[in-house]
Amino acid sequence: MKKNLIIPIILLTLLLTACASDTRSVDRRIRNTESTETVELGETQTDEDTYIIGKGDILEVTTWKEEDFTREVPVRIDGKISFPLVGDLQAAGRTTEAVTASIQEQLKEFVTHPVVSVAVKVPVSQKFYIIGEIVKPGEYPLAKDLTVMQAFALAGGFTEWAGKNEIIVIRRKNEMEQKIRVNYQDIIKGRALHQDIPLKADDIIVVP
Repeated sequence: MKKNLIIPIILLTLLLTACASDTRSVDRRIRNTESTETVELGETQTDEDTYIIGKGDILEVTTWKEEDFTREVPVRIDGKISFPLVGDLQAAGRTTEAVTASIQEQLKEFVTHPVVSVAVKVPVSQKFYIIGEIVKPGEYPLAKDLTVMQAFALAGGFTEWAGKNEIIVIRRKNEMEQKIRVNYQDIIKGRALHQDIPLKADDIIVVP
């Protein structure tokens, strides 16, 4: 009888080992999937688009070793800037890289191997909006690297009726509307720091 039991026991042992291995494999796949989703969500929320210059912005143009071609210039209402020897140059609707290339190319007639950099000193044209159960709703200038939590502080905090766990950031991109949910309580408790996203131009924060 004992000999007859040996083969079934061996088969049962092999079967249990295979099942355990499959279970561990499935667990690893689940963990990997969850990790990938979390990273992708974070990357989507913190992704920064190239800044588009707008009317009213103040640009800082620096030309290496050329003090006469280093200055701050405002973007006029017509979207252009004025720069020595270059004259009027379209800036609004373009990136700093594009404006840098244009200035650098035109300065070649007057400066040997000009090295130019353009930065947005004051981003006046970029704004965000916060509405709903907030102390000071309205339109605010979008300072560099401003986050949702900083926006709440700028707007004076919440009213006593605010739904802090149901906040939505409405973002429009390429004629598509994206709604990003923000849970204030989870952020301050450290459970969802990735939700403290950097704001982008024309974002609308809705506090129900």
